[in-house]
Amino acid sequence: MVGAVTGAAAGLTVLSAGVLLRQAAGVRRIIPMAEAPPPRGDGIYGPKFPGRPLSMVILGDSSAAGYGVHRPRETPGALLATGVSRRLRRPVRLHRLAVVGSMSSGLPYQVDAALEYAPEVAVILVGGNDVTHFSANTTAVRHLSDTVRRLRAVGCKVVVGTCPDIGAIQPIKPPLRWLARRWSRQLAAAQTVAVVEAGGRTVSIGDLLGPAFAADPVRMFGSDRFHPSVEGYARAAAVMMPTLMAALGEDDRVSGVGPDGVRSLPEAAHEAARAAGTEVSPVEVDGLERGPAGRWAQLRRHPWFGEPRLRFGHRAARPEPEKGRVESASGRSAAGAVGWTPEDHQAAVD
Repeated sequence: MVGAVTGAAAGLTVLSAGVLLRQAAGVRRIIPMAEAPPPRGDGIYGPKFPGRPLSMVILGDSSAAGYGVHRPRETPGALLATGVSRRLRRPVRLHRLAVVGSMSSGLPYQVDAALEYAPEVAVILVGGNDVTHFSANTTAVRHLSDTVRRLRAVGCKVVVGTCPDIGAIQPIKPPLRWLARRWSRQLAAAQTVAVVEAGGRTVSIGDLLGPAFAADPVRMFGSDRFHPSVEGYARAAAVMMPTLMAALGEDDRVSGVGPDGVRSLPEAAHEAARAAGTEVSPVEVDGLERGPAGRWAQLRRHPWFGEPRLRFGHRAARPEPEKGRVESASGRSAAGAVGWTPEDHQAAVD
């Protein structure tokens, strides 16, 4: 009897694996391979501002490179460089080292090139291809951790957009979709722990584009139904912008320190993986970096395009700010300091 059950279970496992492999092959046929590289977007942003240009690099995969857009200013690097330049009122020199189709194993080569530019801030978007190619999480996370440590060793600030929820992509159907969502979240949580331990900050991408895709797929995703459209990239940049400015020391937000925002790093990583747009950064509690469960971490989720500020588990009690603007602790508008304003968005997509 036991042998029969074991044999049946093995048969179901083989059958399930066969179904998943056929689904994966079908997805690869639906989602076309990159036919041409995206525009680079390298150069100086905000040349009218005085001072030495801030050196900024962007590393990772097609989501970092901006696959699917046609103009340099529409790429994620250009969107972020423009926002940083406007808020710091200084020029930003951007170098895009991200490669379409890259997995985390490609990061060592990208960081080799990045270090030649003496970067002061780096943005990394990676992980989707590790999921679709069934790359081992431990290997992928090790490459990302090493990359962050190498950048931090030369004084470069690092912001990482963690693995997106591949299960939110419409061409992927159940049961592969369910597994892809699980794998994506597991990788995103592991990335968060590794990046924060290495001295960087993370922003969860998660299913950021999933609900918007369901509501308006033509506008939010590109023609391949896999990569974001111009609007989709602008939305991702909007979510990452506050963390990028905070890493650069321009943080005018209400403090999240307290019972609502502080967790052990593993807890924070898993919570962030489930809530797109959540920042995780290191924090001290009573002057200590670590508690009984490991390093302390701070969670923040940022409003954008007029979205009301949320604390974890409930809405803030104060009145909602004017659409497109966020009030700081001092009561003045902080949208121009750390947020991505509607004006920024319009300039990006016009």
